Amino acid sequence: MPTRNSYYEKLISEIIDNSEANTWDSAVIEWKIVDVEEDEYLKESCVCGKENLRYLYTIQNVFNNKILYPIGSSCIKKFEREDLNAEINVKEQMFKLLHAVEENAFLELSSEFFSRKLLLYLYEQGAFKATRYNNFNPHEDYQFILDMFNKRKVSDRQNRKAVAIILNSIKPFVQEQLKGKVRGC
Repeated sequence: MPTRNSYYEKLISEIIDNSEANTWDSAVIEWKIVDVEEDEYLKESCVCGKENLRYLYTIQNVFNNKILYPIGSSCIKKFEREDLNAEINVKEQMFKLLHAVEENAFLELSSEFFSRKLLLYLYEQGAFKATRYNNFNPHEDYQFILDMFNKRKVSDRQNRKAVAIILNSIKPFVQEQLKGKVRGC
């Protein structure tokens, strides 16, 4: 059975072997996340050898275009890059939101399903649609949702509007973005 340190050593070796840089600190800067899937069966193993991965990330070297797959989020976190850690959190929140949609959970604007970073990501990726209800300006819906997320007390009317935006914009966006990205039940 591999030890925790042997996983880390294998990760370091894989990253440096597939990078232009010769040191860990320089090599980790060369990588970006290009895709993620979820394996509910937990059948895949990381490039470091760790088994039972749920989230299967694909990373690509920005200098030589080499790809490593699958790599787990715990290994990417070892890169100690805030940008990648934030991206991991958002992508895994997207899967959590998708599962809530699939289970017909009542989607409300709460920290159970959302974060400010996820809302910004959704906005930047085009989840909010231009409609007559937002004067054909998606930023209005994003700003409304963000304002409601930051409030402690929300009126029934505001809550209904937030739920409508979630159901009509965010839900279909998440379903489309993650279509075919879940292996499992």
